Amino acid sequence: MLTWNVTYHCKPGQREAFYQAICELGMRDNSLGEDGNRRYDYYFAAADPDDLLLVESWTTPELQQAHCQTEIFARLQEIKALYCAGVEIDKFDY
Repeated sequence: MLTWNVTYHCKPGQREAFYQAICELGMRDNSLGEDGNRRYDYYFAAADPDDLLLVESWTTPELQQAHCQTEIFARLQEIKALYCAGVEIDKFDY
C-alpha cells in the first residue's frame, strides 16, 4: 500500500477557490474510480488558512503512477498553477 500526504500551499486567500475548482473538476470522484485507489480525501489545515491536505492511498506504486498520467491529473496541474504557491509530498509505502 502506498499513501501520499500532499500539502497544497495555496496562494494567500486562494484555498477555497482552489478547493472549489478541484471539486468542479471531479478530481476526488474520478480518482476513487481508478484501479488501485483506496482513499482520496481532502482536509483543511487548522493552523494555516492557505493549506489544503490531500491524503491518497493506492494498492501499488504503479497504479498511483498511472493516475499521474491521466487527463484529469494534467488538468489538475493547470489548476494548481493558478491557485498554489507550492506543494509538499510525504510518501509512505507499507
